[in-house]
Amino acid sequence: MALGLCITAFCVMTACSSTPKNQGTAKKSLSDTDEQIFLGDGIKKNYDPNVIMKRGEAFFEKEEYAEAIVEYTHFLDLHRTHVLASYATFRIGESQIKMAKGIQRDPSPIQKAIEAFEKLRKDFPGSRYDGPALQKIQECHDLLAQTHLFVGEFYYRRGSYLAAAHRFEEIVKLYPDKAVAPDALYFLALSYHDMGADDWASEKLTLLAEKYPSSAHSSEGKSLLAKIGGATPATLVAKNVEPAAPAAQSAAPPSREQPSLAAGLIPSAPIESFRLPSATALRQSFVSCRLGAWC
Repeated sequence: MALGLCITAFCVMTACSSTPKNQGTAKKSLSDTDEQIFLGDGIKKNYDPNVIMKRGEAFFEKEEYAEAIVEYTHFLDLHRTHVLASYATFRIGESQIKMAKGIQRDPSPIQKAIEAFEKLRKDFPGSRYDGPALQKIQECHDLLAQTHLFVGEFYYRRGSYLAAAHRFEEIVKLYPDKAVAPDALYFLALSYHDMGADDWASEKLTLLAEKYPSSAHSSEGKSLLAKIGGATPATLVAKNVEPAAPAAQSAAPPSREQPSLAAGLIPSAPIESFRLPSATALRQSFVSCRLGAWC
């Protein structure tokens, strides 16, 4: 009898002493958030806007951004006219930015963030998050421009000058006002120079000197321009100019030199037909990339 009472008393004491410890561990694992939003009957809570928003915020605070996006999206699916709908959309964009791994990695989260912020400005015009969303869009485009430059420099160092030129051309076309634009223009000229297209390189170096005279590569650009001649690019020759008549003593018209071009970049043609390739032409020539799965 005495032995039974002792065992009973020991079990009660053990249970009492272990209960606070388990509760403390549960609260700590939820980062001091209200764990009740994750527990209990989920049917009703899956429709309650306050509970859904709390779950999204809890995941965001714990840096579980994919789960947070699921909750914010669920909130918008059920409560698009709610007072917090614009906030939920803004949080989706923020979560996408948090999921980005830097300019060296896949930029798709940055692109999805831009989509979220643009959707916010379209669906909730004049909201308190309109200004911050516009600022975030600019920050995202800065990151995309830096990513293009990083990938372009990667290709340039590997000697893949055509692929590098494609990246630098994208920056010059899409982000001419970004901080990386002068660097992109300089490396674009270098890429053309290394491909043997000094006429195109000269044109880009002239543009660099005129548009970005104080850039970090300004002096290097001027030196390279002087090295390759710095004359008016052959691509600017008028297409319809008639050649001068040959002298009477000549049996055939004088030969013309073709401008230096990268082998295989464009087919042989008269000098009048050469033009700087468009970004579309470069994009069509660019067939593969070797940096991860994104190109």
